[in-house]
Amino acid sequence: MRHKLFLAASIAVGVMGISACGTAPASRSRDVAPPSVDRNSTENTVITSYLDVCLKLARGTPAEQAEILASAGNDYSAAPTPSRVLRYAMVLSTPGHAGHDPVVAQRLLREVLANPETLLPAERALAFLQLQQVERQQALQADVRRLQSGAERTANDRIAQLTRRLTTESEEVARLKKLLAEAQAKLDAIANIERSSNNGRPTQPEGRKP
Repeated sequence: MRHKLFLAASIAVGVMGISACGTAPASRSRDVAPPSVDRNSTENTVITSYLDVCLKLARGTPAEQAEILASAGNDYSAAPTPSRVLRYAMVLSTPGHAGHDPVVAQRLLREVLANPETLLPAERALAFLQLQQVERQQALQADVRRLQSGAERTANDRIAQLTRRLTTESEEVARLKKLLAEAQAKLDAIANIERSSNNGRPTQPEGRKP
């Protein structure tokens, strides 16, 4: 009888141990479970940080602008991660400061968009929109340069035309002056001949008729 009681107690203890082993990991798992992450909130925070840098850059003093540009450039040079490349491109493409460089910004945006999987969806959208903006600016600047070049050519053609006209008129005036001088010389010669002829003619005595 005692042997049976001891055996039953041993089995009960074993079952409790197995039960405890089975439940303990679940308890520990609940203790170390990672907190839930709001992805939309995270992306909004990231995008807000990009836009905040650009806003500070646009509104800042020259010293503040230089500091923001230097910070973004140093981060990019130290470790050109996709996010740092995007941030530096955003800074370079923001107008109104001495470091504005849309050409380099365009290259960096294309570079980071070549591997879109390295960015958050919101970062990809921001990079794409900023690239479109930069390309539109580049196209407008090219149009302005083309119009200026055309205007310069038109102005140069007009100046050349007026110069040729002025040269032609000057030559015509010089030709007319020359003709006038030659005509005056002929008149003077004729006048001299007439004076010489009158001076050499003999005078008749008074009272004597021819």
